[in-house]
Parts: sequence; structure tokens; C-alpha cells
Amino acid sequence: MLAYIIRRILQSVLVMLVVALVSFALFRFVGDPINSMVGQEASIADREALRDQLGLNDPFLSQFATFVTRAAQGDFGISYRLQQPVMELILSRLPATLELALVSGVLAFVFGVGFGVYTALRRNGWVSNTIMTVSLIGVSLPTFLIGVLLIWVFAVELQWLPSFGRGETVEIGGWTTGFLTSTGRASLILPAITLGLYQMTLIMRLVRAEMLEVLRTDYIKFARARGLSNRAVNFGHALKNTMVPVITITGLQLGSIIAFAIITETVFQWPGVGALFINSVRFVDVPVMAAYLMMIALVFVIINLIVDLLYYAVDPRLRVDRAATRH
Repeated sequence: MLAYIIRRILQSVLVMLVVALVSFALFRFVGDPINSMVGQEASIADREALRDQLGLNDPFLSQFATFVTRAAQGDFGISYRLQQPVMELILSRLPATLELALVSGVLAFVFGVGFGVYTALRRNGWVSNTIMTVSLIGVSLPTFLIGVLLIWVFAVELQWLPSFGRGETVEIGGWTTGFLTSTGRASLILPAITLGLYQMTLIMRLVRAEMLEVLRTDYIKFARARGLSNRAVNFGHALKNTMVPVITITGLQLGSIIAFAIITETVFQWPGVGALFINSVRFVDVPVMAAYLMMIALVFVIINLIVDLLYYAVDPRLRVDRAATRH
């Protein structure tokens, strides 16, 4: 087990280096950050002096080595646009993104598994057919359109929920949260539904398909023949074996929620890391863009590692196979 974890960590480090190289190389061609930092009245000498100060005239490998060395220490430099440390900017907005991603992920998993199990066990009922039909909305409509529709219905027409912003927040030990305020919780509802609807639909359809397949297996028939109750068979045997692939997909979807929160944060003007990245692209703020991609890559790497360990813990066949290969 320890050797497996060490091997996965080494693979993760290699992935992070590749992501750093790709992102750093790509951002050299998105534009000249000097143009957004100085006015038109700046002379060529001033531009070159600023370029030397930022290290933009250094060779590519030298710039990349400096970037990796500082990034390993949590230092991504200074934002070209805001003239503030990039890590401080990200940490100040990270609570909003993680809070939104956490609520969206929990909603997607709970309702996805619940609806998936229900539609599998009651697959011929009209309620199940209605859920499957409505779920097509989560797959077919783009995220920004779902967000706009929710704003129009619940914020404009019904005026039940706010249409933008994070609401009032409370700072606890350097972490800002809206869970403890009524306006913060209300502001979280619409963006959380918008961000989690697509993931919920995928999880629901996966759980339904896996559940139907497991219910047709011989050991489920044998369990029913032994006289076990439907609850014991459905939840003690079928659902447990269904959760193995669901854990993998859910982990990847959680990473996708964090990575693709950009659209939702833009629609709802949510003050998260995604909105910071969008503004950085507009002004060619390379340090912020590179730090954002590194953060997303790190999230995916950590989630994949956790998913692999959970997969190893949930499925005993993997432990048996690994033990057999050692012998």
C-alpha cells in the first residue's frame, strides 16, 4: 500500500511539471503584458526597463526554472495588473470558489445517487420517467443558459433569491464564509444549482445504469433466494457494488466543478477564483493565469489520488489482485 502511494505521488509530481511547462509556454503567446501595464505615452526605453524588471527578456528555460522553483515554495510572483502577490489574490478568493464547489458537489452527489437509485428500482413508474425526461435539461442546456433562466425565474419574476454576489460573509480565522448569514445562504442557492445540475445528471444516469446491471447479476438473484428483504438486497448488496465506478466519476466531477466554475461565477458575479482568472485573461496577467492552472491541476491530482485510494478500499478485488501479483 505504501509503495502504491509513493508511486502515485511521483506520478502526480510529473503531471504537475508537465502542466507547469505547458501553461507557462502557452501564456508566452497570448499577448504582451507590458501593453496593459503602461500607457501609450510610455517610451520604448521605459517598456524595455519594465520588461527587464519582470524578467521577460530572460531565456525561456531560465524563466521556467525560476517559475517552478518559486511555485514549489508557493510564490507565483506579482500580478501584473493589480501589483499584488498572486498567492494572496488567490487565497482571498479561494473560499468563495471552494464554498460554491462544495455545496454543488454535495447536491450533485446526494440527489444524483438518490434519483439514480429510485429510477432504477422504479424504472417503469411515471415518476421515474418524469425524472429521466427532466434530467435531459441538465445535459442539453449549457451552464450559462441555465443560470440565466434561474435568475429570470427566481430573482426577476418571483424575487425570492438574489441574482448576483455572495451576500454578507463572516470571517473565521482568515476564512470567509457565507454559511453563517441568511443573505450568504440565499446567494449560494442559484449558483450552486446551476453548477451542480450537469454533474447531478451524470451521476444519476451512471447510478441508474450500474444499478440495473447489478440487479441482473446472479449473486443478487441468490440473495433474493436466500430470503433477504428487498432493502437488504437493494442497499446492502446492489448499491454497495454500484458505488465503485460512481466514486471514480464523482471524484472527477468534483474537480470539474472547481475547474469549470468560471462560467457560473461570471454569470452570477461570484467573487471567486474563476472570475479572477477571466479578468486576468483580459489583461494578459500571466502570473495569475499560470497560478490558476497550476491550482486546478493540483486539485485534479489530489482528487485522483484520493479516488484511487477509495477505489482500492471499496473494491476488495483490487487488494486480492495486488496480493496475487506480489506472490
